[in-house]
Amino acid sequence: MSKETEKQRWQRNFADLLQELRVAQTGVQILFAFLLTLPFSNGFTRTSEFQRDVYIVALLAAAAATAMIISPVAFHRALFRQGRKPELVRFAHRMATGGLAFMLIAMVSAVLLITDFVLDRPIAFLLSALTGLWFLTFWMILPFARRNWGEDDIDDDDDDPDTIDGR
Repeated sequence: MSKETEKQRWQRNFADLLQELRVAQTGVQILFAFLLTLPFSNGFTRTSEFQRDVYIVALLAAAAATAMIISPVAFHRALFRQGRKPELVRFAHRMATGGLAFMLIAMVSAVLLITDFVLDRPIAFLLSALTGLWFLTFWMILPFARRNWGEDDIDDDDDDPDTIDGR
């Protein structure tokens, strides 16, 4: 089995990032679309000031997540055929990470909005905190805790664009 070249590694990293962004983009777009339609529903007039504030946080966080998750496409268009794949991969990695952080805020805020509307506020806060913990468990805690899995088996430390070439 031959080793991949540096150019091939950057190309593979970019392809991997694009696949990940496709999954995240679908989720954030569905949430964003839901949030965009919510004020036009009949029950929205019954929301409290607190619920409208939470709605604004969820909406703006979903908008920020959408912008960050889609931004690597625009960046790729701007850098197309300029031989700057390493820069593109690093940028896409940072935007994906930031986009997921805003998506977490949007998801937890949306859960708080809905649960506060249908349940007592203390229960809504509890369920929203558990939702945030659930997301953090699967998006941060487990991945970082298992970051070195299979390190003895596979030399694949080039998947993190920030560690390539010691940067």
